[in-house]
Amino acid sequence: MKLDRDNAAAIRPSEAMIVGASRSGRFFHAVIVTLFAGTLFAIPAPAQTTERLALRPPMGWNDWAHYQCDFTADDILANAKALVKTGLASHGYSTVTIDDCWMQKDRDASGNLQVDPKRFPQGMKAVGDAIHGLGLKFGIYEDAGYLTCGGFAGSGEPKGGGKDHFLQDAKLFASWGVDYLKLDGCNVYVPTGGTQDAAYRKAYSAQAAALKKVGRPVVFSESAPAYFQGTPGWYDVLTWVGGYGQLWREGTDINVFDAKKPDASRFDSILWNYAYNLPLGRWQKPGNWNDADFIIAGDRGTTLAESRTQLALWAMMSAPLIVSSDLEKLDSSAIAILGNEAVLAIDQDPLGESAALVRRTPTIDILFKRLKGGDYAIAISNRINNTAHVDLHPSDLGFSGSDGCRLDLENLWSGNRQSGASINADVEGHDTEIWRVHAGSSCGVPTRTGDIILTANEQKHDFGFEGYTRCLSSQGTAGACTGSSSETWVVGGDGTLRSGGSCLAVANGKVTMQPCSASADQHWTWTQAGQLPHGQHQCLTGAGSGLTLQSCGHNLADQIWSLPNH
Repeated sequence: MKLDRDNAAAIRPSEAMIVGASRSGRFFHAVIVTLFAGTLFAIPAPAQTTERLALRPPMGWNDWAHYQCDFTADDILANAKALVKTGLASHGYSTVTIDDCWMQKDRDASGNLQVDPKRFPQGMKAVGDAIHGLGLKFGIYEDAGYLTCGGFAGSGEPKGGGKDHFLQDAKLFASWGVDYLKLDGCNVYVPTGGTQDAAYRKAYSAQAAALKKVGRPVVFSESAPAYFQGTPGWYDVLTWVGGYGQLWREGTDINVFDAKKPDASRFDSILWNYAYNLPLGRWQKPGNWNDADFIIAGDRGTTLAESRTQLALWAMMSAPLIVSSDLEKLDSSAIAILGNEAVLAIDQDPLGESAALVRRTPTIDILFKRLKGGDYAIAISNRINNTAHVDLHPSDLGFSGSDGCRLDLENLWSGNRQSGASINADVEGHDTEIWRVHAGSSCGVPTRTGDIILTANEQKHDFGFEGYTRCLSSQGTAGACTGSSSETWVVGGDGTLRSGGSCLAVANGKVTMQPCSASADQHWTWTQAGQLPHGQHQCLTGAGSGLTLQSCGHNLADQIWSLPNH
């Protein structure tokens, strides 16, 4: 949905620093930072629990990015039938969700939502029954505010305060057979003296509690974080959404189809959503997913190369795959991309991990992802129009036995297989190559190797990477990513950050590089909030293009780092 950014201002976040276990993925309210010597990890704490729904990233279809409010029941059912006819349903695209504009602006005399009779002359239950009759699941949209983003009746507290409709609406949805609820975040009432974070948390908590009372398992998609993107409160919201639902939108909407400019490129939008989603992998685990928004691959405004890129990048991030296009108009090539079982298996891998960023240059990203059973996935994504040639060696991926290490590779687009001590690839413009990799026994277990990035500016800048992410360099800078060897780091099990045989350290209060000795001066801890504390209250800070050690602030943008996670 289109977000009302006016509602994302004036946040006063809690002063408690939030940490958690990136591996266990537990989410909780607030705890005190605890530093354990010897490792870089974050400490789990008790959490709210949810039913074990959506243990793999949800897949399906939603009308919004193609139709916005210009749809009827016939459009919804035509796309539901197309999921089955094209075979996409058999590949896992199983939930059909109706987005905003399905309801009337006012409730009836009993306070119930009213379906728009022009769009749905047979009512909503008939649509749900028809979707279920196709062997699919049925999803619907509402809003945590008093109005939806489109100005229709919301479920939240009325403007000025009062009784919400979360339970009443949840009961109605259950009577229609709803299996999936997307709750947007426009027009949330914030009482005088209250905080935006508290108001959103109250609303999403109430909706989660209501869903548990209706006696029907409903996957809950939350839009709350998206209304805090670009503010310190973004990370606060990410600490609690996983206790209420199974997936959440963190930021900017993917570009929608514009009938007035049907062939306008939407590729920059794909890249931007990937850019802000990738560094957030530490928040996700099976049953809790970062949602980078809709799959528009194959729709107008995307080439086949760009369609491969979106599906591959979303798969590497273990992101939900929710297509939003006119499925009846997709050609066979687009359907083949969306239905590529080998790529879908990377997305749906039971470990549910997001990929590590191995290398970022001005033109390409290289991603590496651990899979269940001991295999790995590698993707090389080319952001520019020209072909990019890449030579990749096992050591680049963290394998220690590089001299005798051989990698068995399967290209997931072509199906071609090869085996060797390196990967040599030509990646066409705007395309992404993706492989499933089996490493030979001599390769050993890969270390956590790759770029350490500072997401120093979370606002949208023409969809670009420059200004959004900066790479930590052993040259003592945090600047534009160049892909140089000085930007390659190994996250040591002893709490060190190593690059080029030296370790990031603090000497006389200044950040420097030293020969590695695992001394206290070289010990760092990574919190789930993304900070790199050294000692009790000092954090690594990307001040300008240089590095300093400063007091740990509350979600300060120049102290939020993303580390390789494999």
